[in-house]
Amino acid sequence: MQEIRNYTLNFGPQHPAAHGVLRLVLEMDGEVVMRADPHVGLLHRGTEKLAESKPFNQSIGYMDRLDYVSMMCNEHAYVRAIETLLGLEVPERALWIRTLFDEITRILNHLMWIGSNGLDLGAMALFLYAFREREELMDCYEAVSGARLHATYYRPGGVYRDLPDQMPQYRESPWHKAKDVKRLNAWREGSMLDFLDAFCADFPRRVDEYETLLTDNRIWKQRTVGIGVVSPEMAKAWGMSGPMLRGSGIAWDLRKKQPYAKYAEVDFDIPVGVNGDCYDRYLVRVEEMRQSCAIIKQCVEWLRKNPGPVMPRNFKVVPPSREEMKDDMEALIHHFKLFTEGYCVPEGEVYAAVEAPKGEFAAYIISDGANKPFRLKLRAPGFAHLSSMDAIVKGHMLADVVAMIGTYDVVFGEIDR
Repeated sequence: MQEIRNYTLNFGPQHPAAHGVLRLVLEMDGEVVMRADPHVGLLHRGTEKLAESKPFNQSIGYMDRLDYVSMMCNEHAYVRAIETLLGLEVPERALWIRTLFDEITRILNHLMWIGSNGLDLGAMALFLYAFREREELMDCYEAVSGARLHATYYRPGGVYRDLPDQMPQYRESPWHKAKDVKRLNAWREGSMLDFLDAFCADFPRRVDEYETLLTDNRIWKQRTVGIGVVSPEMAKAWGMSGPMLRGSGIAWDLRKKQPYAKYAEVDFDIPVGVNGDCYDRYLVRVEEMRQSCAIIKQCVEWLRKNPGPVMPRNFKVVPPSREEMKDDMEALIHHFKLFTEGYCVPEGEVYAAVEAPKGEFAAYIISDGANKPFRLKLRAPGFAHLSSMDAIVKGHMLADVVAMIGTYDVVFGEIDR
């Protein structure tokens, strides 16, 4: 009788469920995974080294392109690090706007996750549902920055500009009849704050729709319950954070434990799991969307009542207005100096972390007093999570590897950097 031996299987990087350019080398015994070896680096673009060759402000745009589903959260960690080194005080209104957009970004991330993870495991319709809401929030990105994806909206000292008084409007076209345009523009008659009020009133009902499709769906539960169990001890040992950690029952969230922006002043709960499996992590992310919606409401309420500046009057890091440049030669010189040479940051080192949708994202900067970082190191949550792949999927079926990659919520821009 011929002996059956293990065989090696390449999963990705071209596989549609690899969530980017992951190459996973699987050692299989039939349909059972005996060993999993993740190969990363196929999307490496040298972000950290590029940032070390440019003035500080010119690297903000690189941050959006790391985890390109959590754009403004990445920017937040980087600008917080610069602000700490400079000792720069951020206007209160700008801190509330950052809190608002961090939570908009969290919902955007989780909508992408629930849609793509559902698609991986065979739930086709959910992807279309999730992107319906995602498009609404992308309009907010576009309204403040002009870009739907890579915003470059956060700046050292605050944000690029205040929230707009008017949202972009749909126009009649071959694809949109007059009655459709009227319906699509119903939320867009007022300011962005009006739009977000309308969105937050509607969004919990949309999340209910997702749960109707998935939460008690027996096929979904067969694919996720008891799959990829991560014990609390294992989660801590592998340096996990975000929903991966909270899904295992550990209520660790930087927004509560080490508050930044205005998180100390808003009311929200930290959802945690019990079993640490793919299903619990799904429930945690769904509840996080509801909590983010509640935080957005509180931010909108504060921003309505409290106008004010969104950048400090500090020409060292903030460009003067066009009117000031016309009347003041010194302001004009500051403008040219800022956009050509940038600004020098005092010597020192800093680690600034934020609770990004995927976990703890941080920027570690060493400054030697120059106008660019001497060293920039980014802490990406996905890298730590992916490292645990072998320990978690061993003994599972090949189909469960797809569920596990999905529950990690990996984006390779931040992992490969």
